[in-house]
Amino acid sequence: RADGNGAAAAAAAGLEGDVAAPEPDAPAVEDQTKEIETAPAPGPPLEPGPDGDFDLWSPGCLLNRELTWLNFNARVLQQARDPDTPLLERVKFLAIVGSNLDEFFMKRIGGLKQLVGAGVMDPSVDGLRPDQQITACYQAVRAMEDVRRATFDDLLEALEEEDIRLVTCDQLADDEVAALRDRFFTTIYPLLTPQATDPAHPFPFISNLSVNLLVTLRYPGDPHEALARVKVPVGPDVPRFFKLEGRNTFVPLEEVMRANLDLLFPGMDIEQCEYFRVTRNANTDLEEEEADDLLELIESGLRMRRFAPVVRLQVSAGMSSVHRGMLAAELGLDEEADVFEVEGFPLGMRDLMELTRLDLPALKDTPHHPVDHPKLIGEGSIFHRIRELGTTLLHLPYESFATSVERLLREASRDPKVRAIKMTLYRTSDDSKAIRYLIDAARNGKQVAVVMELKARFDEAANIRWATRMGEMGIHVTYGVVGLKTHCKAILVVRQDYNGIKRYAHIGTGNYHADTARLYSDLGILTSDEDIGEDLTELFNYLTTGYKPNRRYQKLLPSPKLFKKGLLERIEREVEHHRTNGDGLLQFKMNALEDADVTRALYRASQAGVHVDLLVRDTCRLRPGIPGLSDNVRVVSIVGRFLEHARMYYFHNGGDEEYYIGSADCMSRNLMSRVEIMAPVEPEELQAELRFFIDTQLNDQRLAWDMQPDGSYRKRRGKKKARGSHQQFIEWAEARHREATRLKRRKPRGLGPGRAGDPDDLLTK
Repeated sequence: RADGNGAAAAAAAGLEGDVAAPEPDAPAVEDQTKEIETAPAPGPPLEPGPDGDFDLWSPGCLLNRELTWLNFNARVLQQARDPDTPLLERVKFLAIVGSNLDEFFMKRIGGLKQLVGAGVMDPSVDGLRPDQQITACYQAVRAMEDVRRATFDDLLEALEEEDIRLVTCDQLADDEVAALRDRFFTTIYPLLTPQATDPAHPFPFISNLSVNLLVTLRYPGDPHEALARVKVPVGPDVPRFFKLEGRNTFVPLEEVMRANLDLLFPGMDIEQCEYFRVTRNANTDLEEEEADDLLELIESGLRMRRFAPVVRLQVSAGMSSVHRGMLAAELGLDEEADVFEVEGFPLGMRDLMELTRLDLPALKDTPHHPVDHPKLIGEGSIFHRIRELGTTLLHLPYESFATSVERLLREASRDPKVRAIKMTLYRTSDDSKAIRYLIDAARNGKQVAVVMELKARFDEAANIRWATRMGEMGIHVTYGVVGLKTHCKAILVVRQDYNGIKRYAHIGTGNYHADTARLYSDLGILTSDEDIGEDLTELFNYLTTGYKPNRRYQKLLPSPKLFKKGLLERIEREVEHHRTNGDGLLQFKMNALEDADVTRALYRASQAGVHVDLLVRDTCRLRPGIPGLSDNVRVVSIVGRFLEHARMYYFHNGGDEEYYIGSADCMSRNLMSRVEIMAPVEPEELQAELRFFIDTQLNDQRLAWDMQPDGSYRKRRGKKKARGSHQQFIEWAEARHREATRLKRRKPRGLGPGRAGDPDDLLTK
């Protein structure tokens, strides 16, 4: 079994002296009252049969996907409640909770409502029908809203202690109200378009996630009321919160609008002003197989999403029952089920992210600056380094995306010996340097092929823009294989080296997105391994043609062809090794464990005595710690400063250890409906790095949550000054970087590795 405290692995990975080893295995709870638990995930009961055995096909063995995801969002909410988290970071986590719930309703509730609308009453593998899942999710969301409201109140008090205030116009002095009115008149008033709702004016279209004013008004002396809707025009140049001059005091834009309705409706009596917000279904997938033009199909889907059915209505507390019912009816919603009353905090809490941009370092995490990977420090060709120093394991965001992945593309675009660049793209940033380097490469006469996934949810419009732009610049852009999303993360560079054609590659767990590369925890490899290069050539030929002859892969495990099969076979192999040697160990790290077949295979491994450690960020169907079923399984969720996004699979394999990293979670969609790749990490020193990372997270006493048999989670509370795994990784990367730069300063100058054997490179440098 692997070293429990990670000390040996830490030493092997270069963690000597500068950083302490991970905390002990058992949580060192100093005050049990500080333990925080999330709610259990409801579902069918789980009981053994008359013979004491569990039926692995019983719905009670599998937790519900949607409810376990909501439990994850509750763990994120706890970060906003944690007084040990810097104040503005707590505000950030509260905004993330709001954003997460918006997407949950758009994607998950929207999908369930479509099933109900289609009359689908079949239960999922956990035994709940779509309508039952919606009901259970609504109960969990309403319970979470109560906690969100209390958290917001606590944060308001804490912010006020730091002279940061979120107020209404009623709480301001007259001169401040006047200044706001002038600003409103010049910057907001021209953007507003009030819309009446009466027999002559049909109910207006309400855009997704927009905050709206419902204004009740009348002419003086007229007994008849009128209604008008005014959209709050938040956008790139219009903040949600107006900041007062010279003070960290903020007024929600809807409050500023409410205080100045007399400008919109001059001469009328304003009776009432209420707020509401809608969430629309984001599931507008069309029949890809029947499309003549996939680009046109996706653009059509985006237009459809704008007008998609509403799945949630949020209203301000105290809205009149008449208006509430009218809105629900106009939007086609069930007033009792689909309307959520929001009390005590603004509608659209995701916009609180604006407050976190305040320049107050004392109220934020210590700034983190990724360091260069030790193998990539300094000048010289990155291709020489990869070829001479071997496969490199990248740890984002602790190590720099710019000086590794972007550097690979930049040098490939300029190096006259590079013949071709092939790349998959799922999500990228608006100002992507990666794409600009690909365009530069095409301009420099290189063959450039990009497999762009147009159906990356919520990024379709950006991907269409980039695909069009790249096509105009001579890049060969394809959209993957019909019926499958291209989710793998891979770059293949073909270079004419001094001794012939050589393939260089990057394979990662995260998107080629410079912004998220500083926020998400991901892994990647840079390699010139010949087998991996050949495998990627086969993969790109498949992606750019869709033809699937009997392609042979030597090291990579692609989905949907090989990964699920290979994963299940390796789990069963671990069972056989355990029966022989008694040392079975499986350790997986992923975003989600949803696939029922993999979950049942892990149950069988546990029943055979194999120890199973699962680092699962959010959705997890498996129930750990149940005697006779999963007593050898532990499930740990890490929630902290960085979003856990890496996927890693470890098999002890009787001592012949295997480590894989890649793009696939254990979700049915990833295993069967997406093109994914998992790549082996074979060098012993890189395996030692992964061992250190696994052990550190399993033993985290600051950020870790332990899953309970009922599906709830309990947060560990170690010693007061316990450092979470994210901080330990920051220190590890910085210590390794310092040591590498110290050694480099002592190194005598010369031609450098590989130069004598590759004289042409001296001419092209």
